[in-house]
Amino acid sequence: MDYQPVVVQRHARPAAAKHSPESRYWRQFKYPVFIKEYAPVTSIQFSPSKPHRYAVTAATRVQIYAPRTQKVTKTISRFKDVARSGNIRSDGKLVVAGDDTGLVQVFDINSRAILRTLDSHKQPVHVTKFSALASTQVLSCSDDTTVKLWDVPSQAEVVTFHAHTDYVRSGEVSTSNPHLILTGSYDATMRLFDTRTSQCEMIMGGDTSNAVPVEQVKMFPSGTMALSTAGPILRLWDLVAGGRCLRAFSNHQKTITSLAFDGSASRLLTGSLDHMVKVYDVSSYKVVHTMRYPAPVLCLAISPDETHIAAGMSDGTLSVRRRQPKSSEGADQPFAAALKSGAFETFLGGTLPTVGQGRTKSKMKPKPTGDVDELRIESRRARRLKEYDRLLKGFKYSAALDSVLRQNVPPTTTFSLIQELIHRDGLRSALAGRDDVLLEPVLRLLVKHVTDPRFGEMVCDVSSLVIEMYTPVLGQSPLIDSLFMRLRKKVLAEIRFQKELVKTKGALEMIFASATLTAA
Repeated sequence: MDYQPVVVQRHARPAAAKHSPESRYWRQFKYPVFIKEYAPVTSIQFSPSKPHRYAVTAATRVQIYAPRTQKVTKTISRFKDVARSGNIRSDGKLVVAGDDTGLVQVFDINSRAILRTLDSHKQPVHVTKFSALASTQVLSCSDDTTVKLWDVPSQAEVVTFHAHTDYVRSGEVSTSNPHLILTGSYDATMRLFDTRTSQCEMIMGGDTSNAVPVEQVKMFPSGTMALSTAGPILRLWDLVAGGRCLRAFSNHQKTITSLAFDGSASRLLTGSLDHMVKVYDVSSYKVVHTMRYPAPVLCLAISPDETHIAAGMSDGTLSVRRRQPKSSEGADQPFAAALKSGAFETFLGGTLPTVGQGRTKSKMKPKPTGDVDELRIESRRARRLKEYDRLLKGFKYSAALDSVLRQNVPPTTTFSLIQELIHRDGLRSALAGRDDVLLEPVLRLLVKHVTDPRFGEMVCDVSSLVIEMYTPVLGQSPLIDSLFMRLRKKVLAEIRFQKELVKTKGALEMIFASATLTAA
């Protein structure tokens, strides 16, 4: 009779949580790069123009990073105090930043030279941004409660708003109308200003006694809706309906510090002091993905091509997650357009349809051809046995057990062989005559899997046999003694845990029984 190989038992595993297509997409942002700054990272902004360099503001400097290498290409450190809100213009040539002295400076991104100095604020400036539609204008918001719009060429104020009564820590110019400015303040209000009338046209929030300071505001690209954060609460406002709050919701445990849209503004990313970044679907405002960070998140940005997510934290850590775009996403548009128009067809001599198609090789083996009366003898290769099967076949029980105690052997295989040894009445001989070096992997296996419900019963049987065989030699090896003590502690802890489970089960049965009687 031929030798029958050991049958490895298959144990049912809990079904893995299935990720939605949305979650799978955001999970592609991996390979995080952690860069340590000297102070908390307070601002991150990606350049709207390629190659989408990003400005990181921390301490008394603004650093420009290259997205491909994550290396610093430029460092602007001409600040007398803590720098704030480094912002790159849409053409990628200028950078504006404020500082805690109230100074606003415009730099050339290549030479790092100071081109303009805007000195009118009396307290720290936390917001400096270029207007998206009027590239020669700069918005600044300060702790002196004022909001200013500057004309960069003339270095003069276009308009100043004094409507806020507390620090103004967030603001932006509408991307659909260069005359509209949305700001959020610590006076718990969000205000919409119009530079044509120099007036506040809309006030949102601030009508309750326990109002919370507004940390961030964000306007949709359409200019009809806006978002604001106050504490852990995110609010959606309808600007067309006169600033009506459409909904308020909270999925963070602590203050939301940053807001960012993806490239199509169909997903909203929020960063919070609770170390979490959450992704919302703006059609339903449901959380579709969550990312965890090692420290409170102060600022957050996503690149326009949706290949990088950068987050700045309170401990000075800059985290950059990257996504490898698909080849279809990164196709060269001019080249693709030329191919579609047939511009290369004449150059290639009319062979364009075959370019890039390649040759496909069939996976099916060709059928042998020969005489119809030819007889083909089928040959079968003998199945190769595993190492432990070969040793078992030769009745080398101890060596077979050693072969499955290695680190790269799954526990299902190890315990299947132990079960086979028990059936052959060879487990005692396999465990006999071991010194501390050969006994150590056996004890480590038992310690590791004594609480595993798949192997618990078999581990108890093997442990009883090992204790019976090696009790007379206890005390001769400190390593073996410590492994026996660890096994004892894990068994006692598991017994205590099982007792608590029995108590909990009894309490639940009483609750269910009383609930059934009440319902009846």
